[in-house]
Amino acid sequence: MTTTTDQALNRIRPDVRAMHAYVVQPAEGMLKMDAMENPFTLPPELQRALGERLGALALNRYPGARSDDLKAALAQYADMPAGCSMALGNGSDELIGLVTQACAQPWDAAAKRPVVLAPMPGFVMYAVSAQLLGLEFVGVPLTADFELDVPAMLATIADYRPALTHIAYPNNPTATLWNEAAVQAVVDAVGAQGGIVLIDEAYQPFASRSWIDRMRAEPERNAHVLLMRTLSKFGLAGVRLGYLMGPAVLVAEVDKLRPPYNVSVLNCEAALFALEHADVFAAQAAELRAQRDPLVTRLRALPGVERVWDSEANMVLVRVQDAAKTFAGMRERKVLIKNVSTMHPLLAQCLRLTVGTADENACMLAALQASL
Repeated sequence: MTTTTDQALNRIRPDVRAMHAYVVQPAEGMLKMDAMENPFTLPPELQRALGERLGALALNRYPGARSDDLKAALAQYADMPAGCSMALGNGSDELIGLVTQACAQPWDAAAKRPVVLAPMPGFVMYAVSAQLLGLEFVGVPLTADFELDVPAMLATIADYRPALTHIAYPNNPTATLWNEAAVQAVVDAVGAQGGIVLIDEAYQPFASRSWIDRMRAEPERNAHVLLMRTLSKFGLAGVRLGYLMGPAVLVAEVDKLRPPYNVSVLNCEAALFALEHADVFAAQAAELRAQRDPLVTRLRALPGVERVWDSEANMVLVRVQDAAKTFAGMRERKVLIKNVSTMHPLLAQCLRLTVGTADENACMLAALQASL
């Protein structure tokens, strides 16, 4: 018998019904090394000070001009280039959706509909946002070494004339920071076709360079580039705060789509507080960068680890003989990592490990060695 619930389900788009919801692995009682989170908490005195500030907020009121204060503080922190403006998001995921939505219009006869393009493997939300808005997503495989395949990227850009091209800088899950000249070639090609480039710098605190320097040095060449960052890897994953910078005329169009009051007063004030103590978070990032190289060295020395890629983020990608078995073994030993081996053919038998404290890394290495 057909119920009203069944009838209502038929009103849900078939592609949505076929999707799987984003799953966060249960982590209670586990060493959580699967999500590239900052392992450090605030010092107790700063926790108390933050608690007092959050407790004094008028939670009965909608967010107001304080978000403008946050944008000004972020612009100063990032040294935002002249001629640029900023939009805030509830995490960078929301900003990806807003930029994609802004590009979701009828396109030329050759493309049939707007195209979103990205190197693959890459961040899953690029494809998800495109699908949900009815855009065609085209993924261009990286090389076997996870470098940009520039000839393939340029050929695909010429064929599809994408409305939006994503460049993760550094990339997730490979932790690679692609050659600047290679990225510039892609940026130039997209610009020549009249498209937009969204450069995702979620892992900027751990990278050796940023595209913002290119935007500042050559603003005309980057007049079609939007730069996105998040405070998640800065150390505020629980706050859910992303920010988008770029030419003011482009950012203004994206900002029209932002839901009213999308950043809560709690998130806003916590972010402002963190920026006032940016030196504390900078020291934490420096410690994680210092732990990254010895972690990579020790991983390369483990029998059974077939390859370890260099990292410019707070994660390390490794290839083992049996990713599923190794993942399960580490989970049994109460260490949670990310099995990315089924995300893309190039990631076969690959695991992604978060860079943590010295003690966390030692525990993770011990569990990995016992599970290989």
